[in-house]
Amino acid sequence: MGQLQYTRSLVMTKLFVHAKLLIDGINDTPKFDQLISIEDDKIKAIEDYHEIQEDVIEVNTITPGFFNCHVHILYPVGFDSKKEFSLIEKIFYAQKHCKEYLQSGVTFIRVVGTEENYDLQIKEALQNDVIQGPHMYCAGKVICMTGGHGWQEGIEADGKDGCLKAVRTQLKSGVDLIKMMATGGVMTKGVEPGNAQFSVEEMKVMIEEAHKAGRKTATHAQGLQGIKNALYAGIDSIEHGCFLDEECLELMKKQNTFLVPTLCAPQCIIDKGIENGVAKYAVTKTLKVKDAHVESVKKAYEKGIQIALGTDAGTPFNYHNNTAYEMELLARLNIPNMDILKIATINSARCVGVEKDYGSIEVGKQADLVCLEENPLENISNVRKINKVIQSGKIVVENN
Repeated sequence: MGQLQYTRSLVMTKLFVHAKLLIDGINDTPKFDQLISIEDDKIKAIEDYHEIQEDVIEVNTITPGFFNCHVHILYPVGFDSKKEFSLIEKIFYAQKHCKEYLQSGVTFIRVVGTEENYDLQIKEALQNDVIQGPHMYCAGKVICMTGGHGWQEGIEADGKDGCLKAVRTQLKSGVDLIKMMATGGVMTKGVEPGNAQFSVEEMKVMIEEAHKAGRKTATHAQGLQGIKNALYAGIDSIEHGCFLDEECLELMKKQNTFLVPTLCAPQCIIDKGIENGVAKYAVTKTLKVKDAHVESVKKAYEKGIQIALGTDAGTPFNYHNNTAYEMELLARLNIPNMDILKIATINSARCVGVEKDYGSIEVGKQADLVCLEENPLENISNVRKINKVIQSGKIVVENN
């Protein structure tokens, strides 16, 4: 009996977009009346607009797809802190969160802490088109000291040998980055955000092992000494960075360390407060750090530190569809809108380590684009006015 042979015809998909205003993520000034040609998932050409014998999508303003470099994809948001969720509930919420990221123009997320490495399974579901959502880099379980911030869902490790074992365990699981906890935090009861946790030696072992495997490292770091410990150890990104002094800023500048401020996290806790179900201990600790946090971000920007965009979505009332709020909070610090858009795109791509393929509108890069109704250079809140989102050359969100 002859063997049946199946052939699949590979049809190239094309999109053509006429942007009245193009913000490419790289240049300090926008371009006008540009024609973007997309073939399959890549940007094929960018040129001055001219009529072509093809259907053309007309848009007011176009930017690269936005990043969110600090999310907790499995955490439902908007509930009393005492409410507990089953795994099934969390998975359904995660599916909803993935869709919300795309709807809000976020085409790439970095997940920095998930129980039992479930984020890796969510990523696989996205890659296999089981669910729809952004591109994703995953840290899986965080690594913390015994009883340290995040211990309930992380890997507890102590001493250089224990820390080395923890990193190797996570690398074996297939994580894209290593997330460690340099200090206490707001959301873990009984630990203080200002207290250092891992030592320099412990973090150095973890960072070196991650780098050997070609992975970047990120650390939760709020208090000053913990931030310094992480910088002495060679960390790639400081998450939160509430208390930065001149030595921290000098080290970050010298070592090209990224800051992911997550201004949303404390602001959302304060906006809602105890009366909406936020735990009292979380509100109390947030009030201690908020003002210093804002000042640290201002100083980092003025110093020229590389800043990436992250919200800490999944913390109290910090919704997964509200990445724009972080941009608005950065604008309150008098950071120019063009710089905020770079923070949300190419800077974040560099922080994640995917800038060769993502983060800007350039020929040869992934066609991840946000089509806006109005110009965000005039008002950063215009990033909320989304007409279409294009991911990997396909229209995934369309608002009429």
